[in-house]
Amino acid sequence: MSLFEDALTIEEIFSIQNILIYLVIVNILGFLIMFIDKRKAKRDAWRIPEKTLFIVSMIGGSLGTLIGMYVFRHKTKKLKFKIGFPTILVIHLILIIYIVVNVL
Repeated sequence: MSLFEDALTIEEIFSIQNILIYLVIVNILGFLIMFIDKRKAKRDAWRIPEKTLFIVSMIGGSLGTLIGMYVFRHKTKKLKFKIGFPTILVIHLILIIYIVVNVL
């Protein structure tokens, strides 16, 4: 009996279901960090670094951060956010379309 007999395969780990679950979670996180940072800004409290907001967007939370940006009217005057978040979302959509058409 091998130690790796019950190990998951790459296909099982990166199943469509697992990828969708990941994307839902990371987008909820993106939405929530925009809410939290906006609330902290109103209270003059310690803020979430802009770098962190972009990292969450880049790892798949672009839709959540973009929606959060406009729902909470947070960072909407900063050009790097007005251009950055939508650009990251477009790149994500292009990657998704490419994967669906060419890989799946």
